[in-house]
Amino acid sequence: MSRRPRRRTVIAVLATIVVLAPIAWFWQGSLVPNDLSPMEMGYADYGGGPATHAHDGPDVSTLKGPAGTPDVAVDLVARKEKFKIPGRGPMDGFTLNHTSPGPEIVAKQGDLIQVTLHNESVPEGITLHWHGVDVPAAEDGVAGVTQDAVQRGQSHVYRFVAKDVGTYWYHSHQVSHEQVKKGLYGVLIVEPTAADVVAAVHTYDKVRTVNGGYGERRVDAPGSTVRVRLINTDNGPWAAWVDGASYRIVAVDGTEVNAPPDVSNKSVLVTAGGRIDLQLTMPQGSAVRIGLGGGPTTLVIGQGDAPTGSEPRDRVDLLSYGKPAELGLDPAKATRVFHYNIGRRPGFFDGRPGLWWTINGHQFPHVPMFMVTEGDIVRMTIKNNSGQVHPMHLHGHHVVVLSRNGVAATGSPWWTDSLNVEDNEAYEVAFVADNPGIWMDHCHNLPHAAQGLVTHLMYSGVSTKFHLGGAAENQPE
Repeated sequence: MSRRPRRRTVIAVLATIVVLAPIAWFWQGSLVPNDLSPMEMGYADYGGGPATHAHDGPDVSTLKGPAGTPDVAVDLVARKEKFKIPGRGPMDGFTLNHTSPGPEIVAKQGDLIQVTLHNESVPEGITLHWHGVDVPAAEDGVAGVTQDAVQRGQSHVYRFVAKDVGTYWYHSHQVSHEQVKKGLYGVLIVEPTAADVVAAVHTYDKVRTVNGGYGERRVDAPGSTVRVRLINTDNGPWAAWVDGASYRIVAVDGTEVNAPPDVSNKSVLVTAGGRIDLQLTMPQGSAVRIGLGGGPTTLVIGQGDAPTGSEPRDRVDLLSYGKPAELGLDPAKATRVFHYNIGRRPGFFDGRPGLWWTINGHQFPHVPMFMVTEGDIVRMTIKNNSGQVHPMHLHGHHVVVLSRNGVAATGSPWWTDSLNVEDNEAYEVAFVADNPGIWMDHCHNLPHAAQGLVTHLMYSGVSTKFHLGGAAENQPE
């Protein structure tokens, strides 16, 4: 009689091992190393081009901006401290020079910009990434890829030329899903105009603000014609519209739109990280209101009453807006063709159970590394079947949209660095690999990136001495 219970016990133990062993194997395989070089991540995807990519060339830290006397010199001191949101009250977070957003940086095209970042009291370290500015690789500000995080008591100098006119912004790329949300960001304008009105939208702990203030914010009209620079510093897209005037979309992500037509009773989507410049003519004797995704925070331009409307039912489609123009590249002559398929599956990520993002069926850090050689013409299809929207951001480059869901672009060339990819959408884009380095290519819903929706564009012969984690505790997302 005693043998049967023992046999049952053995069988139960064996059954438990059979069930738990695969779980333990998947759990172990999901752990992200605490000291990981970007060059050792994932697997090389050559996009059909030659596999001639050795990481034995210059380190990204040597791919710097030029020397010389800067035309624009800015010192930024990062602090962990309480600050005030006008119209709302105090906020515990982070500041740059005691403000959030940080100081607006303004330059002329061709200026050499120098920004010296000092970390006074941000405990996990900080970097600055110049979102949408195609800087040299060493100046990109990504912890663990192009530099080490700047720890308390340390400083770091960024130098780059403002090559391209446009609307940009800057933000921390160390623990970015927390630090940006809590205040480490600011605006960068290259070649401002006399007609400018900036509208930088940011949400602090569910409080949506524009230019750091909550509720209806008012500014004077700089003239009869106004250029509204919309900047989305949040993790998700929102729609903008104009109550009281028609408008034109004159720039997207720092690139001018060709022959933009007038727009009335339509909104325009501004994706996370993206920028849209609107031009409007002020009505005689009244103000206009810029709707910023709905809710109490709006921007009123001008004196007097401004109409209050709701989001229009129709939306401008940038795929067909404006008129065609030369691209400056021939996508039909692409030397690399990549696929960036975004999915989601249950399992473990860094030892945690849940639903996690995949790229081409693989989880971070076992994701494809897109390998290029300087001068390559690259085509990439970004496909999203993950159940959520993803604002995709490639560092160091702008891409031109060729098609969406198989429908070819027919409007002005749609150059972008932050592309809103809805669930069940597929975009085909193209660009020239003309900026050597190792560049992040990730979702700019920053919590998604922190959960593994990130990979890299890697140039032949470029290396990096920096590591994720390690002694410097680099945590770019």
